[in-house]
Amino acid sequence: MTSKTYGYARVSTDDQDCTIQEAALFAAGCDIVRSEKKSGTTTEGRTELETLLDFIRTGDTLMVTRIDRLARSVGDLEKIVERLKGQEAFLRATEQPIDTSTPAGVAFLQMLAVFAQFETAIRRERQMEGIAKAKVAGVYKGRKPSVPVDEVRRLRREGLRPTDIAKKLNIGRGSVYRALG
Repeated sequence: MTSKTYGYARVSTDDQDCTIQEAALFAAGCDIVRSEKKSGTTTEGRTELETLLDFIRTGDTLMVTRIDRLARSVGDLEKIVERLKGQEAFLRATEQPIDTSTPAGVAFLQMLAVFAQFETAIRRERQMEGIAKAKVAGVYKGRKPSVPVDEVRRLRREGLRPTDIAKKLNIGRGSVYRALG
């Protein structure tokens, strides 16, 4: 049985595109490439990654363009690498000298994982500083409301109970109470 190389591409938001990663993975020799639009801060809900990890067999390789496409935390990356190791499979990256079939590749992977986690923490810190500054300047709006507050209030004025409003708008009853606040 011949070993296969499976590619994994990921972007964080819907307005981003996996096309460049997918092309790089196919050019690097991947037999199959799976991609998804999910945050890399957790492995939860990343069904395409889970599918690949379930499918990989002994001698196969999981390939990414960069390890931050796979995981943004050292813990998540270690879990993925351990899972691959348990399946006697390998991890490689097209843009970084990562190849878990070699000791040097494993060492480089561990160093990059620390930097990826550090980068995420720094980005979060800068974001929080920016939000705090915007709040002081009175320009912070926050995220757009996910509950139609005006509609909730209109339905309440019409005499509907909070439970009925929640059912009608397909939102949680607690959201109704907050909108009526």
